[in-house]
Amino acid sequence: MADERPGVTIVDCGIGNVKSVLRMLEYVDATAQLVSNPSDAVDCRRLVLPGVGAFDAGMAALNSGWRDVLDKVALERRAPVLGICLGMQLLCRRSEEGQSSGLGWIAADVKRLDTGGDPRLKLPHMGWAEVRAVRNNPLIATDEAELRFYHDHAYRAVCDDPDDVIATAEYGTEFTTAVQHGNILGVQFHPEKSHRFGMALLRRFASLPC
Repeated sequence: MADERPGVTIVDCGIGNVKSVLRMLEYVDATAQLVSNPSDAVDCRRLVLPGVGAFDAGMAALNSGWRDVLDKVALERRAPVLGICLGMQLLCRRSEEGQSSGLGWIAADVKRLDTGGDPRLKLPHMGWAEVRAVRNNPLIATDEAELRFYHDHAYRAVCDDPDDVIATAEYGTEFTTAVQHGNILGVQFHPEKSHRFGMALLRRFASLPC
């Protein structure tokens, strides 16, 4: 019997630009749904956690009924999970931006961007940046001459294990812009705002085995 579940489930808990993510997934012919009730995400095939705003507000939203379901999906069922922007930061243990503990799925802390002392570089970092894949991974091609994604952030993840880093970018200094630990993935940039580069990434995610 064919699996009738949508290919991608998007967490809609009030912290992300979920409709833009949905539209981009649909544009690349992925079946996707927005879910505002945590119980509707328990049996998802693949999960996207978008996020914008402050770290503590994001964790407050997840701790209001989502936390147990997310842990089950990511840690017990090991379904592919993609955190976007703040959603990636929430995958980490903690953030300099707030006081709350993160999900802790990635052994990393979130720290303020280091612009290398360049007074011309303002925070947040807003705009396009070239991204370099540093190892083979399921999201970002390693053989393309140019990869550019749209960023909007003032913080970045600092991973304990360099093997969890799959891509970097630069804004004064080099920073981690994409991570992977097993089935758990995160991108600091916005694929839904990154035109053909974002389309290719979301298409890859929607095709991951589940």
